[in-house]
Amino acid sequence: MSKNITRRELMGAAGIIAAGAAVSAATGVQTGQSNPHKIKVLGVSCSPRPGKTTSQAVQIALRSVEQAAPIVETELLDLGGMTIGGWIGGAKPGQGDFAKDDFQKLLPKLKDPAVMGLIIGSPVYFRAMSALCKAFLEQCAALRTPKLMLADKPVGVLAVGAHRNGGQELVIQQIQTAMLCHEAFIVGGKPSAHQGATLWNAGGGDDITKDDFGVNTAKLLGARIGEAVMKLAGYGNIK
Repeated sequence: MSKNITRRELMGAAGIIAAGAAVSAATGVQTGQSNPHKIKVLGVSCSPRPGKTTSQAVQIALRSVEQAAPIVETELLDLGGMTIGGWIGGAKPGQGDFAKDDFQKLLPKLKDPAVMGLIIGSPVYFRAMSALCKAFLEQCAALRTPKLMLADKPVGVLAVGAHRNGGQELVIQQIQTAMLCHEAFIVGGKPSAHQGATLWNAGGGDDITKDDFGVNTAKLLGARIGEAVMKLAGYGNIK
């Protein structure tokens, strides 16, 4: 039997503490106790620059997931500094050159049965996703066999550009299109972030927190992913 959790219960004036109490009461998971049915959301930062604005943005979204659904665990996969090659014609995932790069280190985390959602972030390069992001998405073909491991799982997307209108929505759409090949559920954010989170590296200072509007879209995206994952896990609608 599914359990309904109201938005008022989750997002009340007491903030995270009240949210944690509401979800704990509905799920039977008490604060300080381990969750017997672990639920996890992975955030993937597809910037070649580790720890910079895309990574910061994904972390903001993940924290919002935790606030909306305190029993959900999150983890950041920062691809910065990794060597991940793209698709090789005729090759199969896990074979040949595919087996030689850093993507193999990520596969166990991506295949973890506890993972019920993803947030993927990319910087905007020439109004397109980064080459690292494209390579990551191509190698995610390994998650399509022997079954579609991301099917019916919520996936949210964010993009960070050098300008306020620098192509973020185009990058979001590109990543979402790739995820449709996995039959994933594409999840946008709440008002002002319906398609996904759009952030601006204002002034090129590598401090994403200077973009109040963009940071808020990342929070709204994370909240929506948290809600969607809770519903998928059988805890009912969040009204």
